[in-house]
Amino acid sequence: MTDTRRSDLPVATAAIGAADRDREVAPTAVASQERGVPRCWDIFCQVVDNYGDIGVCWRLARQLAAEYGFAVRLWVDDLATFRLFFPACVPARERQTCRGVEVRHWTPDFPPDVAPADRVIAAFGCELPAIYVAAMALCNPKPVWINLEYLSAENWILGCHGLPSPHPRLPLVKHFFFPGFVPGTGGLLLEKDLFERRDAFQRSPQQIAAFWSALGWQAPAPDAIKISLFCYPNPAWAGLMDTWAVAPTPIVCFIPEGTFAATLGLERLQLGAQIIRGSLTLRILPFLEQDAYDRLLWACDCNFVRGEDSFVRAQWAARPLVWHIYLQDEQAHEVKLTAFLDLYCAELPIIAANAVRDFWRLWNRGEMCASAWGEFLQHRQILDQHARRWSMALRGHGDLAARLQIAPQ
Repeated sequence: MTDTRRSDLPVATAAIGAADRDREVAPTAVASQERGVPRCWDIFCQVVDNYGDIGVCWRLARQLAAEYGFAVRLWVDDLATFRLFFPACVPARERQTCRGVEVRHWTPDFPPDVAPADRVIAAFGCELPAIYVAAMALCNPKPVWINLEYLSAENWILGCHGLPSPHPRLPLVKHFFFPGFVPGTGGLLLEKDLFERRDAFQRSPQQIAAFWSALGWQAPAPDAIKISLFCYPNPAWAGLMDTWAVAPTPIVCFIPEGTFAATLGLERLQLGAQIIRGSLTLRILPFLEQDAYDRLLWACDCNFVRGEDSFVRAQWAARPLVWHIYLQDEQAHEVKLTAFLDLYCAELPIIAANAVRDFWRLWNRGEMCASAWGEFLQHRQILDQHARRWSMALRGHGDLAARLQIAPQ
């Protein structure tokens, strides 16, 4: 069961994460030496109505180019949205290089002279240009054609991952590739050095202080609970804000500007604004470029995330999290939510597991969750330890970019 929309990821200040940009400019020499000429990949992405589609594809393209030295073309139908991820992008250009990735504008008039790559990714069921598919059929050998599906913890994906789908007319076969949380799935996107960078950041008061300073804020008080909040419109927000305002411990909540702040009834607050209500301080952040958003997750004590992409990054942050899943017709999203909770809570003590389940479900239903928040927070130390163990377990299942290189199996 797939989402019709994808998660967003807050994107874009260029000043933060410069070291990561430098780290990714050059392909790895080892990859080039082992393979001779780097293998060519085409990734096709249609931006629907959120940023998650392009967020996942951009992250995958960057990793394939930076870590493996592959030549990667990323075809995007909405360069204005892509620009939020890479501010140096010029939407009027048909072709440009962004952090070692060739970014192409995918228009209805697809160029007829494009030679297909030897590995083709159709992200989230998007339909490839007919002229490109016809060119694929003429190749010898045929390109490996992969349909990158939506993330789910449901058991049925184990039986569907890797399944072939022959083209009805052409000598081509498309294979379904399902990301997942368990062996037998496609795994999750994970850069090779992410854990090392995360741990170095979380152990360094200097790096954390520099991060807050780069955002234009003083570091929160040492005793404050730091929360990043990224969610869909949710009627439960008002009650939760009231609860935080009377909390015995200071709470600093970071919210992305613009549309995301508007979903919380904060549309009049601009970038850099701050509002204080009792124990609660709200701070409005810029849309953060992906590497900077990772740092925000690492720096906070609890992360509210939405959809899929930010959801995965919150798990790599090894902090307690709250997932706001995208609402689907006939409550289909609740099945998906329950499937993940069953996995995530399996190793938790029963009381802590129930606290997680109760708060997540109330939050996703938009219901009053003040008392449930108190129960959730009561188990913070256990949830901290569990989040780190969980991230290590997921890492042991392998990463999505590496598995794509051996698909189909």
